[in-house]
Amino acid sequence: MYHHSRGNFRLFRGQRPRGGRRQKFINPSLFVRKAEQNIVQQEYEAQFKFSDFSIHEQIKANIERKGFATPTPIQDQVIPLALQGKDVIGIANTGTGKTAAFLIPLINKVLGNRGEKVLIVAPTRELAFQIQDDFRNLSLNTKLASVLVIGGASMFVQFRQLERNHHFLIGTPGRIKDLVQRGKIHLSMYRSLVLDEVDRMLDMGFINDIRFFVEKMPIERQTLFFSATIANQMLPLMNSFLKDPVRISVKVQETVGLVDQDIIRVNGRNKTELLHEILRQEMFEKVLVFGRTKRGVEKLSELLVAKGHRAAAIHGNKSQGQRQRALDLFRRGEVRILLATDVASRGLDINNVSHVINFDQPETYEDYIHRIGRTGRANKKGSALTFID
Repeated sequence: MYHHSRGNFRLFRGQRPRGGRRQKFINPSLFVRKAEQNIVQQEYEAQFKFSDFSIHEQIKANIERKGFATPTPIQDQVIPLALQGKDVIGIANTGTGKTAAFLIPLINKVLGNRGEKVLIVAPTRELAFQIQDDFRNLSLNTKLASVLVIGGASMFVQFRQLERNHHFLIGTPGRIKDLVQRGKIHLSMYRSLVLDEVDRMLDMGFINDIRFFVEKMPIERQTLFFSATIANQMLPLMNSFLKDPVRISVKVQETVGLVDQDIIRVNGRNKTELLHEILRQEMFEKVLVFGRTKRGVEKLSELLVAKGHRAAAIHGNKSQGQRQRALDLFRRGEVRILLATDVASRGLDINNVSHVINFDQPETYEDYIHRIGRTGRANKKGSALTFID
């Protein structure tokens, strides 16, 4: 079924989408080759156990309840620094445990002073929702409260939630800024700031929103900054709002070594029919399919459902409730195939994804790495397939 080509390819090829504008992209066969060459397995020996950290006993109990004993590399290095109140720049891939790396010390900080407030900014609704879920697990039985403010959800409900006392505010840049301008959020009250997946926020055009937040927050604050990469355009931004930061980098591998990567040559065949035939095979148990556009992902989802597949889609035109329902169905196995755009999928953490399929080609190598990183997690084997026209 699959054709894994090792021929010579040009790095860039022009493709003319609708509207006549030529688009530049890297040939995915080179993504596969580069990712395979850059896999670096590196053993990491943690310096601490969670029980070693000077944190509230209830947090330790919540961590133990989740079955965690040894921190991941980013947690092992960031938590002690954050507990000291230091500003931190954390360079880490998605799926390395960075959410707990900032939540554990900040929950501990607020438990020591319940007048403290924390602002956490994430690029997408799904990532913000996931952070909120992790917060609830780690803060269980502490009586700490959080508010989630994201687009696609009722602003009126968020108004009411913000009126109640809360310690953590978690949200996406656009909705946070809107609520600040409406006078519903007063950033001067938040003395801790987390910016998660900053590289993605810059890609999505949120750099001015970040500056807007920082300018309205107290000068004396703790800032934790997480990104997969540090681009030159980030440097002035970092210098403007971080104070003597400690830089931690745990990017020990470009992609997960447990992911088998391959390409599928379409060779003039109907792509949808080809995908349908592939998905009929039993080995495709839990599949994440990536498309380029919201309209394309929705149409493909409808076509697969019409062919008898249990499929759902998440993209920017869906309400947050619709997106969350689709994710829940996929997590529970009631839906076997989840289709997504890159923006909608950012920060997804779903167990036991057997396959990732790039139905539409990723625009950058970083997007490719992010996509295939949704499988091959928790020491389980995964597969990534990329369609090439």
